[in-house]
Amino acid sequence: MTRPRRLAAAAAAALLALAAAGCGDDGDGGTGGTGGSDADGGGSTTLTVFAAASLTSTFEQLGEEFEASHDGVDVEFSFGGSSDLVSQLQEGAPGDVFASADTANMDKLTADDLQAGDPQDFATNTLEIATPAGNPAGVTSFADLADPDLKVVVCAPEVPCGAATATMEEVTGVDISPVSEEQSVTDVLGKVTSGEADAGLVYVTDVTAAGDDVTGVPFAESDQVVNTYPIVALEGSEHRDLAQEFVDLVVSQTGQDVLAEAGFGAP
Repeated sequence: MTRPRRLAAAAAAALLALAAAGCGDDGDGGTGGTGGSDADGGGSTTLTVFAAASLTSTFEQLGEEFEASHDGVDVEFSFGGSSDLVSQLQEGAPGDVFASADTANMDKLTADDLQAGDPQDFATNTLEIATPAGNPAGVTSFADLADPDLKVVVCAPEVPCGAATATMEEVTGVDISPVSEEQSVTDVLGKVTSGEADAGLVYVTDVTAAGDDVTGVPFAESDQVVNTYPIVALEGSEHRDLAQEFVDLVVSQTGQDVLAEAGFGAP
């Protein structure tokens, strides 16, 4: 081979080696790790957190803190009723973390072995009555919700706030005939703030988060029914280490402070 042809062959080989190296760098950032190769390459890793609707404001705040301390990581949330979220995960929806507003729905998840470890309790919550601003119907107690002339909205029985409502009815002997049963506390609040309902049963934290849009009516029996919130990294997560780090943030002092400020009780 002449010298010009040898140089051309060497250049071609070098180009092939570079192309092979580029392909080799692509693709190992997912399974069981932190997705670091995506971040190192200038891209981003998405951590998907399924969380109860009542956690919306607190988890969005914690998500921002998590992103600030993890370059190249985006935290995306899927908020909704815990029962709906579990159903989605059971049907194969991809996710990294699940936070439930009760232990019953977490039990459904673990019964299908969808968890990566043991769920950790991180907060508690109790019910409160929410009315339109100014409480025009003059609701003062849980017993008032049995008034047939009052338009009351509650969560559906399969949703944690709905299950808590049913238990509260049993404890107090008060029988509520709601005009609708919603799939999340945010849906209940929507009916109240729009004036479609005179009152709705949500969590203390939802009343706090709604601010001036609603008037909260505490009732003495609320401490008899307490919801415990568990969280866990998911077995199918492609970013298992990151998922556990988010769980660790929620149960850390930082996470507990954010939750306490929103009105959640300690686990």
